[in-house]
Amino acid sequence: MDTLYIAMSGANAILQKQTVTANNLANANTTGYRADEAQFSALPVYGQGLPTRAYTATETPSVNFQSGPVVRTGRPLDVAVNGQGWLTVQGPDGKEAYTRDGNLQLNGQGILMTATGHPVLGVNGSPISLPPMQSLVIGSDGVISGVPVGSQPNAVVTINQIKLVNPSEKGLQKNPDGLFQNSDGKPAAEDGNVVLEPGALEGSNVNPVNAMIQMLEDTRQFDMQTKLMQTISQDRQSANQLLVLS
Repeated sequence: MDTLYIAMSGANAILQKQTVTANNLANANTTGYRADEAQFSALPVYGQGLPTRAYTATETPSVNFQSGPVVRTGRPLDVAVNGQGWLTVQGPDGKEAYTRDGNLQLNGQGILMTATGHPVLGVNGSPISLPPMQSLVIGSDGVISGVPVGSQPNAVVTINQIKLVNPSEKGLQKNPDGLFQNSDGKPAAEDGNVVLEPGALEGSNVNPVNAMIQMLEDTRQFDMQTKLMQTISQDRQSANQLLVLS
């Protein structure tokens, strides 16, 4: 394999790694965001006279499932997953998806939504619809209760329960919109061990300082690869000139 191509594959891998790091940095303040981690493999080049050469192959980025910091907000519709687990929402394809974004809202029709507009699903697998409420509480088990408009202050009723799940991380795939789904397409079973922290939000698990340092290191490595390609090209030109003169 051409040495110039080997150097080029390394430079291309670094550029893709920069893209992943830049996207993480852009989501440093996104609620419940899980950072991507670029992955590459060094593959040997087979053939006569090429046993010591290797080129870089890009793989699908992995996901850092480490929890982010939890910040108290006191807002009734804010929930953070305490430990492992996920909130269940309806993805753009209509199928079940999972998120750690607990910044919940009510739209004009009384549907409980994430801040990015995905309907939150109840234990029955349907979007949660709430009547007009004068007070609302989401419990640590995902149970939604409160006092409907026009009722006595002590007339607390249970309305629905958020479906909380804890599927295996190995079976989860991350979609471009940041939602997760089971790679086999099957919905996860409800898990009663998942606990919410009401009145709080989980921040992104991206460390902005580490991300900036990584971008600087990748920039230096990319410069090294481009200089290597320039050196290879100059050496070839010199070799061709010598062949012409001979």
